Amino acid sequence: MFAVTGITGNVGGQVARNLLAAKIPVRAVVRDTGKGEEWKECGCEVAKADINDAAALTAAFRGAEAVFVMVPPSFDPSPDFREARAIGATLRTAIDGARPGRVVYLSTIGAQAAKPNLLTQHGMIEKALGDAAVPITFLRPGWFMENCSWDVGPAMDGGVIPSFLQPLDKLVPMVATADIGRVAAELMQETWKGRRVVELEGPRRITPNEIAAAFGELLGRPVKMEIVPRESWEGLFRSQGMKNPEPRVRMLDGFNEGWIEFEGGARNGKVELREVLRGLVGRAGRG
Repeated sequence: MFAVTGITGNVGGQVARNLLAAKIPVRAVVRDTGKGEEWKECGCEVAKADINDAAALTAAFRGAEAVFVMVPPSFDPSPDFREARAIGATLRTAIDGARPGRVVYLSTIGAQAAKPNLLTQHGMIEKALGDAAVPITFLRPGWFMENCSWDVGPAMDGGVIPSFLQPLDKLVPMVATADIGRVAAELMQETWKGRRVVELEGPRRITPNEIAAAFGELLGRPVKMEIVPRESWEGLFRSQGMKNPEPRVRMLDGFNEGWIEFEGGARNGKVELREVLRGLVGRAGRG
């Protein structure tokens, strides 16, 4: 039995579908059992557990040959990242208590970066889990191509996409969630000892200008990127309800300045940007 958290989301769902295709029994770990019904219909066992509930997670992980762990994204953490510290401690308690055969944790590119930023949360969780008594892999993917879902509306409505990634001709390591899910499922089926890091990006790096050009080709109209001035970010994020925008600002700085990068040599995925954008446009009912 392989346990999968985050199964109701894009990445977790991809992990589960890959495992089921390989005829591997899956335990769907969900916060809401109602959302686990579709996975139950697919033949999955369903376990209810919240990421902050050590006892429930321990029960969900117990007896699993492998566990895929991902945490809900937090774009507005406390200045001291107390939420990530708490999640790291909870996951460590659950893993130590359940002793699954092995663990794959969905981390991120730049988890090892020395400068505090939004991705520091994953670095903290890696540290909390790194010396656990079970084999653990930290899967560090690049920028999700699916983040372009926010760009569909601007591309279609006005042909201008605001870009926080800059300069517009800078290559950015990006990857599709389909590749992340596939690789995570493959890693869960491997055996290894101790702690290891696997980094993942797409077939090639992508510039913001290339994203705009791809949207233009799919939509059949001119589309361009427009830089969002750096000095406006904090005010903009606060106007959107953020209380502590600094980590998010610094994460964007890290990508733009190049200090958020892979630690070693990343694997390459198979899914091209155009395929992802075509799906995003189609789901938005605009293509």
